[in-house]
Amino acid sequence: MQVTETLAEGLKRELKVVVPAADLASRLDAYLLDMKDKVKINGFRPGKVPVAHIKKLYGRQAMAELISNLINETTGKTLEERKEKPAQQPEIDLPDADAEAVLAGDKDLSFAISYETLPEFELIDFASVELERPIVEISEEEVDEQVKQIAESNRPFEARDAGAEVVNGDKVKLSYLGKLDGEPFDGGADENGELVIGSGQFIPGFEEQIVGMKVGDTKVIDVTFPEEYGAENLAGRAVTFDIEIKEILAPGDVEINDELATGLGLESLDKLKEIVRGQIESQFGAATRQKVKRALLDKLDEAYTFELPEKLLETEFDGIWNQVEAEMKQTGKTFEDEETTEDEAKAEYRKIAERRVRLGLVLSEVGEQNKVQVTDDEVQRALFDRVRQFPGQEQQVFEFYKNNQQALASLRAPIYEEKCVDFILELAKITDKVVSKEELLKQDEEEA
Repeated sequence: MQVTETLAEGLKRELKVVVPAADLASRLDAYLLDMKDKVKINGFRPGKVPVAHIKKLYGRQAMAELISNLINETTGKTLEERKEKPAQQPEIDLPDADAEAVLAGDKDLSFAISYETLPEFELIDFASVELERPIVEISEEEVDEQVKQIAESNRPFEARDAGAEVVNGDKVKLSYLGKLDGEPFDGGADENGELVIGSGQFIPGFEEQIVGMKVGDTKVIDVTFPEEYGAENLAGRAVTFDIEIKEILAPGDVEINDELATGLGLESLDKLKEIVRGQIESQFGAATRQKVKRALLDKLDEAYTFELPEKLLETEFDGIWNQVEAEMKQTGKTFEDEETTEDEAKAEYRKIAERRVRLGLVLSEVGEQNKVQVTDDEVQRALFDRVRQFPGQEQQVFEFYKNNQQALASLRAPIYEEKCVDFILELAKITDKVVSKEELLKQDEEEA
């Protein structure tokens, strides 16, 4: 077998591989000899089928399998010997014109392997990376405000006396039937609805028209759905609701004490405050993490400049651009609406693709050099989290990921990335900076 390099330009490589016909014939004979003890053919005892007869029946099929295996084996072995890492699966070019002659054993097997190598670069000293970590100090007042909201959402209600009219703040139990152009519409009916008047839960104008009604009263009210309403068939449309009031309950007093906590299954008010503080810290902690991660990625993007594998870049750009086009089609927006042109937009998104590929290669190198691993348990937890996002379809989603290695890899990749980021952050010099809640949660233009 002869391997000749025919192209070495930047990251691009092309190799020509030639396997002599005599070598193929030798391999085929060994292959058929191995089949002799396994194949069953009518009229012959097991193991007694002549090799020539097997070759006549299965020679072409055996040669095809042999060639396929040989190409895979040669590709992997050649790259290993050259100590090269392909950026993507190498492409194999096997001339169609030679196929029949090669299968018949009359011609040498000749094929080309083309691929791009991963760029080589040195990792920087991550201890030299300086980052600011924005944090929010949680005040007692903020915790108390959250507890107050919890208490408000658990406010007790008691039935009003007979003949009482609905006033703002009351909870009413009612039935309603929504109609568009006189016909009921999906999602517009409930026989046992509950509504706190003044809470703004329902369509603007709905709650105000219930004020003054009594138990047993019926009424037809007119409202208009907001222009930005989620259901397109209802957005901005005028509708009616047939309403009947079934019960009116007056709000009781809200008391923030141990009794409130025990009603929520906790042992004390202090425990409730502790949990609330933890939830707030978790919310802000996630935002802090995202800010630090972005700052780190910005630093890494500035630190590295190397040639990117062209096909890897094109694959990334195509994925981004397809998403952009799909979103524009869905929203009905044009490039003019965004005050840009298609060419300018493509240039900007190509920069994003370049950044993603570059950072992906850097983080991958960090993970490889430092033996970062993603465990099966971590992938399993990610899978269960994904499954829970599709209530009612859990089994189908679970089976899809279990039977699709590429989909399963899409769950593993972000875990691996986060672990590589964590590894770098452990080494970097990080200084905490106290910021306001608004500043921490403000979304950068690029993030938006």
